[in-house]
Order: sequence, then C-alpha cells, then structure tokens
Amino acid sequence: MGETQLTAHGGRSTADPSPIAAEAAPEAATASTAPPASGKAGGLARLRSLRVPRRPRLWFEILLIAVSYWLYSLVRNAVPEQKAQALRNADWIWSAEKSLGLAFEETVNHAVNSVTWLIVSMNYYYATLHFVVTIGVLVWLFRRHPGRYAATRLVLFATTAVALLGYYLYPLAPPRLMNGANFIDTVLVHETWGSMASGNFKNMSNQYAAMPSMHIGWSLWCGLTIFALASAPWARILGLLYPTLTLVVIVATANHFWLDAVGGMACLAFGYGVSRVWYGSLPHRLPKRIPTGKSRLTGLRTRLPRPASEPDPQPAPQTTGSRRP
Repeated sequence: MGETQLTAHGGRSTADPSPIAAEAAPEAATASTAPPASGKAGGLARLRSLRVPRRPRLWFEILLIAVSYWLYSLVRNAVPEQKAQALRNADWIWSAEKSLGLAFEETVNHAVNSVTWLIVSMNYYYATLHFVVTIGVLVWLFRRHPGRYAATRLVLFATTAVALLGYYLYPLAPPRLMNGANFIDTVLVHETWGSMASGNFKNMSNQYAAMPSMHIGWSLWCGLTIFALASAPWARILGLLYPTLTLVVIVATANHFWLDAVGGMACLAFGYGVSRVWYGSLPHRLPKRIPTGKSRLTGLRTRLPRPASEPDPQPAPQTTGSRRP
C-alpha cells in the first residue's frame, strides 16, 4: 500500500502521495508493462507447456496417424533387403531356440495348418486385426480417456520408431523363408490374403524385417491399455487374451519366431519409458479427462478478467465487531 502525506489547504487537509510512493509508481508501471520472460526461461515455459496433457483434436490426430503410418511403411520398406544376412540371422535364432529347448514354431505351424478353417482364419487375423484393433483402441482413448490419450499414443509411436532401428540393424528372415527348414507358408498354401509379405504382395513389403515383431508390440500395447483403463472385467480379460492369441497366430503362420515377440516387448518397454520421462507418469496414472479452466503453461486455475461494464463486487459490510470512531 502506498504512503500518503497530509497537506493543509485553506484549513483543509488533503492526502497527497508520499515521495516514496511517487518514486515507486514508475517502477511499478514499468514492471507491469515488462515483456514476458524470454530466452532460457521462455524456452523452459514452452517445454513445460508441451508436457502438459491437453485435449486432442480429431482432425490433427487423423492426419498425424495417417502420416506416421505412411512414414513407418516407407522407412520399413526402404531398409535394404539384406537377404544373405537375414537368412544367417534366422539360422542363428533357430539354433539358439533349439539350444534352449524352445524351438516349437515348426510343430505349431504344422499342427494348425492341418485344420483348414483355423489356419485360414489366422491368416486373415494376421492381415487385419493388427490395424483394426489398434485404431479401435486409439478411438476409444480419444473418446473416453482424452487426458491419457497423448501419453498412450506416445508409447505407440516411440515403440514403432525404435522398431525401425531394429529392422535396419538386424535383418531377419521369417521362418517360412528359411533355407532347408520345413515351415509352411500358410498364405501360399491356402491362397488367402493373409500377409503383405507373401503371395501377390511380397514385392510391396520388406520380407526380411521380422525382428522385432510389431504385431506383438502393437497388440501388447492394446492389451495393456485395455487392461489398465477398462472398467468391465470381461474387457480386461479380452485385453490380456488379445496379445496372447496374436503370439499364437504369428508363430502358426510362420511369420515370426517367438524371439521376435521378445523383441517387440522390448520395444514396447522403451515406448513406455519415453512416455514416463516426458509426462512424468505412466499413461494410466494421468487424469482421465483434461481439467477445465486450467492454465496451458502451469496447469493452475486461472481467473478470467471481468468485463469493464460489470462492476467489481463490493464486500459485504460488517455488522458485528465494528465500532464508530
């Protein structure tokens, strides 16, 4: 509060601002008109604003997902098909699994292939649900858990991005393309549209990018998300069954070794780590909805300025405990 100085004028006393208050006024005016923080402080504020979950925008999400998947396919297929190295790596994986006593892919492949309706269903499962279920979970998050949407989407994007590095550094042939092995390419045998890396589509996709398995990475992302956020017990059970069934499908169709699934799980763990570092919490622990009336930068509730035509509310007069001078 400013200090006042009494001055006599014709028998009256008037209150003038004190010299101290007069000197402080220009400084206060300068402070009120000072520009916002810039440089390092401004950069940190902008960084914090990006880390605050905000309500997703439908048009932006559709565009982002479409462009991201296009880039993923472009980069994945641009990785050179190092056939000789991919076949050597497949032989090493198969030998390692045999040494562990866990080389069961060939047995599962032949057993399921003997049941025509089952293997045909698995071929279509492999070709379609990988996309359908993932998009469905994203839509569900967008509508029912907008506060957790961005963090959960970041997990998916980071998982996919690090998988591209695996395709480049470790080319791997799927079991159905191994030399001297007895695996059955179920898509070719049953003439079904079951894989972008078989039949008529084999020239449109990199056939030697099997490690890690993004069928497992994406299905486990879907399953964990549903299990963590769904309220219905049956939905949570289905969430856990989905990646389990996907593992059976990728092995039965001879598109992956089970160790490829381990690679997909490792990529997913990396994705969760990135989201945890960026948002400061795992996605399911964030608020379900974006709080309203919060500051974009700090998350603190802000007060909107009162219109000039509306007077400020006056405090109610005290009726007790007051004395006249």
